[in-house]
Amino acid sequence: MIKRLLYLSGVSVLGILVVVMQGCSGGAQRADIDNADSGVIHISVDETFKPLIDSEIQVYEALHPKAKIIAEYKSQGACFKDLEKDSTRMIIVTRPLTDKEERFYKEKYYFYPTISKIAYDAIAIITSKESTDTTFYQADLKSILDGSAGGNQKAVFDGVTGSSVLTYIQDSLMRSKPLDPNRAFGVNGSKEVIDRVQHDKNLIGFIGVSWIGNPEDTMQLSFLDKVNIDAIQCNCPEKTFVKPYQANIVTMRYPFVRGVYYILKENYSGLGSGFGNFLESERGQLIIRRSYLAPAKMNFTIRTAILNQ
Repeated sequence: MIKRLLYLSGVSVLGILVVVMQGCSGGAQRADIDNADSGVIHISVDETFKPLIDSEIQVYEALHPKAKIIAEYKSQGACFKDLEKDSTRMIIVTRPLTDKEERFYKEKYYFYPTISKIAYDAIAIITSKESTDTTFYQADLKSILDGSAGGNQKAVFDGVTGSSVLTYIQDSLMRSKPLDPNRAFGVNGSKEVIDRVQHDKNLIGFIGVSWIGNPEDTMQLSFLDKVNIDAIQCNCPEKTFVKPYQANIVTMRYPFVRGVYYILKENYSGLGSGFGNFLESERGQLIIRRSYLAPAKMNFTIRTAILNQ
């Protein structure tokens, strides 16, 4: 009887050792092929941040030649749907997870996703070069969107279903008022918003400033030859109008400012963690600054300058 008990105990220990060794082997193998320096990861990114994230990926892959980050640009709503799939480990969007969403991932994966604010973005208002209206009170925009304003002006967004720009405007500007479907509509992405506005002086476009706010980007400079970036009533005591320039984003003087977050469901030091750490690092934050957004992890100094005319 004693011998049999000892034998069974030995088998159990052996089984445990085999499982542990397999787990260690799998972990080591995963670390070999998926870490900050190597591997392949699919991420979903809000389309409004394509110019910025393209730059971040380009630099990261140059620093880590064995790493490949495949970004798909789509509406924010689609990004959150992708996060529910096992194939997508990271999304870059304009809001963190809700408490309910966090609990969902905790129950599904037994850990909370990593959430980090990496930047501040703004929604730019654009009009045709032929338009005579280049400054707007927030009330003016609201009356155009809800249909109470006279005239022929209409608004165009970078999408309808799941657009983060449209969602922001509905929540922050319109509050409980619905948009008039005869005065506001969506198209397929930010570039199409710019194209539509360029050819119609009655259109007002709403897009992420990441697409049009960088004067050092040749493509964005070509966009600025086609449309105006308009000034909006300032979030400040002075009666003035401001554009979505970097300093106005940092100081929140520009009214339509929002955060940029990455959400990562990875509980080991994989490529997703490596890229997330890069976005938070000095180099990643400098890319954000050079893209004329406001870094969220890096101090930003504003200096007063006197221009000689």
